[in-house]
Amino acid sequence: MGGNFVVAGGSKGIGLEIVNQLTPFADRIDVYSRSQGELADHENVFRHDMDFTANDLDFSSIPGAVNGVVYCPGTINLRSFRALKPADFVADFEVNLVGAVKFLQGCLPSLKRGAAEGSASVVMFSTVAVSQGLSMHASVAAAKGAVEGLTRSLAAEWAPKIRVNCIAPALTDTPLAARFFSSPENREAMASKYPLGRTGLPTDLASTARFLLSKEASWMTGQVLAVDGGMSTLRK
Repeated sequence: MGGNFVVAGGSKGIGLEIVNQLTPFADRIDVYSRSQGELADHENVFRHDMDFTANDLDFSSIPGAVNGVVYCPGTINLRSFRALKPADFVADFEVNLVGAVKFLQGCLPSLKRGAAEGSASVVMFSTVAVSQGLSMHASVAAAKGAVEGLTRSLAAEWAPKIRVNCIAPALTDTPLAARFFSSPENREAMASKYPLGRTGLPTDLASTARFLLSKEASWMTGQVLAVDGGMSTLRK
């Protein structure tokens, strides 16, 4: 694959697996995260402290030319609409949408140079709850719905040089979702909801992201890909 990549939230969960899958092929990977997490040391991987809810973020460490960027930070704030406060919606928007905006604006000059030199691709993350209208998901679905809108808008604005796509997963076994996998019974109950009989793994989402970042996906932009065990389209 080759090239330079930037992964926001690349020290845990899906982001970490994306870094792991890119590492054998990338020239350089810059990871922006709040902690080291489970990110292993590697000569081509450089981690930088960053909280995307903060202001005045410093992206000066990004290489001059970048071929792919991924924004992974997200929230799972599942409560009834009655229990949600306006501040909860604001908090979810801050992480899922506004953080992505800050990240992409910080990466854009390098993405443009990467596109001029060969290729540039952006990958963001939504949720199956946007298309399915799931109960108890009002806040996160609203925020991720905005991410899908941003995906399509930027795909149009940045075409034909920079491709922008989004992945919409169902529940995935990551540290962020740990409370849903707290016992074998919970795992079995969650798995039974999916036509494919299991919940998602970080590798499922990371392999899709890797494809979207690659030249194999060079004729894809403005898409929201459901990687959800069949949840969005099938009924058992």
